[in-house]
Amino acid sequence: MKGTFALLDIAGYVALLLWGTHMVTSGVLRGYGSALRRWLGRYLGRRPAAFAFGVCITAVLQSSTATGLMAASFAASGFLGLAPGLAVMLGANVGTTLIVQVMSFDIAVIAPVLILLGFVVHRRSDDARYENLGRVAIGLGLMLLALHLLVLSLAPVESAQALHAVLQSLSGEPVLAMLVAALLAWACHSSVAMVLLIVSLANAGVINAPGALALVLGANLGATLPALFDAHSPVARRLPLGNLLVRLTGCIVCLPFLPQLAALLAPLGASPARIVVNFHTAFNLALALLFILPVERLAQLLVRLLPEPPQPSDPGVPQYLDEAALDTANVALANAARESMRMADMVESMLKGLVEVFGKDDRVRATAIGRMDSSTDRLGMAIREYLAELSNEALNEEDGERSQEILAFVINIEHIGDITANNLMEFAAKKAQRGQDFSAEDIQDLAAMQHQVMESLRLGLMVFMRGDLRAAQQLIANKEILWRMENEASERHIRALREQRDGGGGGDVYLRILRDLKRIHSHLAALAYLPLERAGLLQNRLVRESTPTVVSSH
Repeated sequence: MKGTFALLDIAGYVALLLWGTHMVTSGVLRGYGSALRRWLGRYLGRRPAAFAFGVCITAVLQSSTATGLMAASFAASGFLGLAPGLAVMLGANVGTTLIVQVMSFDIAVIAPVLILLGFVVHRRSDDARYENLGRVAIGLGLMLLALHLLVLSLAPVESAQALHAVLQSLSGEPVLAMLVAALLAWACHSSVAMVLLIVSLANAGVINAPGALALVLGANLGATLPALFDAHSPVARRLPLGNLLVRLTGCIVCLPFLPQLAALLAPLGASPARIVVNFHTAFNLALALLFILPVERLAQLLVRLLPEPPQPSDPGVPQYLDEAALDTANVALANAARESMRMADMVESMLKGLVEVFGKDDRVRATAIGRMDSSTDRLGMAIREYLAELSNEALNEEDGERSQEILAFVINIEHIGDITANNLMEFAAKKAQRGQDFSAEDIQDLAAMQHQVMESLRLGLMVFMRGDLRAAQQLIANKEILWRMENEASERHIRALREQRDGGGGGDVYLRILRDLKRIHSHLAALAYLPLERAGLLQNRLVRESTPTVVSSH
């Protein structure tokens, strides 16, 4: 029975170690995920910067697996190039070794301090960032405490004959040992926890140095699997597959020479635990030095191995809403934003054809616009459901605001599509049925308003993607310009009707078209209100009162 209770203790402390790692990772991502996303997009164009970012972010997150999942999702969404993404992963692999190096020393004395400090900060602070900082401190304290308890629990087990027999058999079968450790590392989603467990086993003397090194190779290999298995498209699998190939190459090279490697590392620290830690660092550092230069060629190989899948024939099918990314708020928001841009592209195509539809009675184009609206609606529904699932996760204030911005953008774009496909195309059909023709002046004014709408759509996308305040101010100014254009076109058209000019017959239909173009522009202008209000630049009461209902309710 004592052996059973000892195994339960060990399993519980390993679970505590994993939970501490999870708390650190989730605390950093919830509190500072948006800042990490901005840094990822701004500074990672070059390999050295990408490598350094991978080292630093993994040291902060305490998990190369979390870094891999985040980088893979960004690479799949196009926010991170494949070659820089591979450099990030090389840095992340080195970053895990720094964590293991620090944790391998006996610093358990600060565990209660970290837990107490984290608890006080988490409970006393109203700021979400400080709350998550407290969560990180608690997680670090739990990790240190779990390691300390794990060492204490393994000490009596050192003399257990059954455990010795199992581990000695693994020591004699390095390939089997590597596969077992890879399976365990994949199951717990943490190479850090797995390597620290191996350190504890080596400290307790229940496994020799070569056997421990085989387990370390397996832990490194297994840590690449979660991101690979969580990817749901060939493009998303490229980066984790590249990381797997890099580490697999290292494992194949090192496996035949484990006793010699243990002897080479002995001068840096003769204890098996120190040999394990130093080997983990040397293994990942050597792979980084070996592969940092040819990452471009590796990226090209991965593109050939996993080519772009054919685009779905139905444009209403989402392409970027990766369910696996919902655990990482900033990644999921980036996916939702990119899918929202697909909606905007569809609406832009719809608006481009308006002049042809009304000027040339292009029924083929009108039918295509009507079909496109149903795809836009289905895509909008998918994005809203995706954001609703994300809302179940804890979001910091910045991520919550971004989620609402995306939701408002999607709703406004949907309304633009509905007005274009339902109202304007209905007017086009009525015009064709009645045999009415617009005058050259009517078409000219209509084209001018359409051009203004397209220009405002471009500004609206800049506001949505970059938060560009100058573009937001110009968007508000364009609203007044378009209102003036609508008034002048309406007055000219009404005068033409009164004077019975040739070609002035479109009457009520033409005025309704102008009105709906103004409504479309109002939905575009609504995209500027939120960033301007947050910046304290929205002070005009008339502008506030003209906000469409959909945005003011937000």
